[in-house]
Amino acid sequence: MENLVDWELRTAGPDEVEAIAELRATVMRPDLERLGHYDEHRVRQRFRDSFSPGHTSVILAGGAFAGCVTLRPAEDGRWLEHFYLDPALQGRGLGSAVLRTLLDRADAEGAPVRLIVLRGSAAQRLYERHGFTVEGEDQVDVLMVRRPAASLPTPG
Repeated sequence: MENLVDWELRTAGPDEVEAIAELRATVMRPDLERLGHYDEHRVRQRFRDSFSPGHTSVILAGGAFAGCVTLRPAEDGRWLEHFYLDPALQGRGLGSAVLRTLLDRADAEGAPVRLIVLRGSAAQRLYERHGFTVEGEDQVDVLMVRRPAASLPTPG
């Protein structure tokens, strides 16, 4: 599956905030509309307000902008945030490949990873396939967690 396109991650630059905010609006619109929470301005502004270039990676596929993901350190592990992939590239294994790479890094640190996904989003199935379980939910959001893989080598 990963051979569908060559891809790489690189650190996001501060000048990429608008391109990512636009992708966020495109990707999240169907789920937000379904939940009755789509707001043309707010969907972009929420990203601008929380953009952390130092923890955000741009996903390049075939050398072109394909998406982004943030893996932010927290007291109790890592938060996976702002994981958006161009809709034309969804369902072809790229999201799984990127997620596996990030989860391998978190596992190497022994860090649990948490995320929030919109209730009913297809993305929840992706996260479940990668070992995330539901930790809590409300009318709009589902909080998920993935503990570090138990298969880490033991020193010795």
